[in-house]
Amino acid sequence: MTRFTLHLSVGGSLFSSAGHASEFKDVTAEGSTRAQSVRFTGITGGEHSGCFQPDAITIESLEGEVLRTWDNPSLAFPETGSPALADELHLVFFCGVAIWNYLTNPFLLAHPDVVTEELPPWRENADTWRRLRAQFPPSLITLAPEQIFYFDENALQRRTDHDLFGNKVAHYSWAHDSFGGIVVPTLRRVQTLRPDGSVIARPVLMDVEIFDAVFE
Repeated sequence: MTRFTLHLSVGGSLFSSAGHASEFKDVTAEGSTRAQSVRFTGITGGEHSGCFQPDAITIESLEGEVLRTWDNPSLAFPETGSPALADELHLVFFCGVAIWNYLTNPFLLAHPDVVTEELPPWRENADTWRRLRAQFPPSLITLAPEQIFYFDENALQRRTDHDLFGNKVAHYSWAHDSFGGIVVPTLRRVQTLRPDGSVIARPVLMDVEIFDAVFE
């Protein structure tokens, strides 16, 4: 496999508080499975495309004209007092990093430069989930350099804990479906964590719904 194509919607309070509640509704995401690269078509109400690569973020017209560029982007966004994703370039960068990592896990955990360690099991309501701590190298752009992955009794990924914009968050995934033999969680939700590891239900920081996926 070298590429994936998704039909998806992304929302949540991180988007609505920044004035982008509908920015990533019903968009197409095309990405490489070998390199960190994702192109979103149909953002801004279907008017623009956005492209994520580690060295540059671009906003383009649907005809391919580059409208705005952010060279050498970083998730350490300037603290201007505005929401973290207020700038559309930051929004494309954040979604590009998130979607690429979602689609390449758990394969990414087998990368030779990713350091993993199994942690004691976790009780999630009536279930017992196995946990894996992963430390990612600087060469891979991720939402956080250290993350903890949770897997249920069927070995399906169900939760990931990491830092995000100064908060501890839990990223839940469920409704797994098979697309050409590749199992993908079609629903994802990011919520804030309390110090004891329990989840704050509201607000929902990020919701992702994947309607269809194709791997080539």
